[in-house]
Amino acid sequence: MKLDLKQPIVFLDLETTGVNIGSDRIVEIALLKIHPNESRESRCMRLHPTIPIPEESSRIHGIYDKDVIHAPTFAQVADDLNTFLGKCDLAGYNSNKFDVPLLIEEFSRAGIDFELGNRKLIDVQNIFHKLEQRTLSAAYKFYCDKELVNAHSAEADTLATFEILLAQIERYDSLKNDVDFLSGFSSVSRNVDLAGRIILNEKGEEVFNFGKYKGRNVRETFRNEPSYYDWMMKGDFATNTKNIITQLRLKDFNK
Repeated sequence: MKLDLKQPIVFLDLETTGVNIGSDRIVEIALLKIHPNESRESRCMRLHPTIPIPEESSRIHGIYDKDVIHAPTFAQVADDLNTFLGKCDLAGYNSNKFDVPLLIEEFSRAGIDFELGNRKLIDVQNIFHKLEQRTLSAAYKFYCDKELVNAHSAEADTLATFEILLAQIERYDSLKNDVDFLSGFSSVSRNVDLAGRIILNEKGEEVFNFGKYKGRNVRETFRNEPSYYDWMMKGDFATNTKNIITQLRLKDFNK
């Protein structure tokens, strides 16, 4: 089985200081690039996050402050990573909700506008959850009949995710071996921002997907309570989310 690719696709996995897209940082990144001719390129590196790694995070991925003290920062390798990702589609496990938004946040801090406009995103976890409901280790066992050694190692998780997607395409007749289809199938909701804080409702209106105003129209809420916009802009939200709500806010001013 091979993926039907129109352009290269990069499978990625991040190990981080935590799960907050707006404030946490990458401590390890693994990238596996698959070309249309089936050739592969890979990158795996540890990064100095410039902030302390919490003990609870280190216990999960096994990377401590002492392990990255001499590692480069994301800003120091950002140009190289941006070049490697080039005009590539992106795939991962829970990547639509976490890895891709956090990666874009890191690029933003480094002064790089990482565009998603012409890229397709495939989230293998979403495909798995829609069809089987399992964890990554269980998915690897279920689809590939292998034990996932070194789980929570970015490199091991990335390779496992690639193998799972190929096995999923083999197993399910309902899945097409096409990046456009897989991208659409693996999306959970109609996200407006990458983190899924703002989504489209059935009417195609932008609504909140979190907090006390969940389901409420974003523009209407900002008109009635402008302080909520101010709170979000000062809060620990991802840059992409703040850009989106600013665009929505400006629509009313530009009428």
